[in-house]
Amino acid sequence: MSASTSVSNPNPTNSKTSQSGNSSGSAAGSPITGIIDEKNVVMDFGKYEGKTVFEMSELDPEFYQKLAAEKENGVFAIRRHRDKTFRLYMNPLTQMEV
Repeated sequence: MSASTSVSNPNPTNSKTSQSGNSSGSAAGSPITGIIDEKNVVMDFGKYEGKTVFEMSELDPEFYQKLAAEKENGVFAIRRHRDKTFRLYMNPLTQMEV
C-alpha cells in the first residue's frame, strides 16, 4: 500500500450534523422533513394544523421529538399539495396520538 492512499481527517469529530434538540430547518437535514426545510412544510393534521414543522418544534418540542421517533414507522409522510406547498400528513392506516 502506498502512503498516498491514507487520508487523515483534519476534523476528528463526526462529520454528520448533530440532530439533538430542535432542528433549525437547515439544509443539513431534519429528523422529520429530511432535506426539505422545516419552514416550508405545513402540518396537515392535529392541533398544529396550518403551522409549519419549524413553528410546531418551537411550540411543542416534546411532540416534535415524538414525530421524529415515529418517522421510520410510516406514521406520516410529506406530499406536495395542489397549491405547491409541502404538507406533512398522517397516514390514515396508522395509529398515533396527536
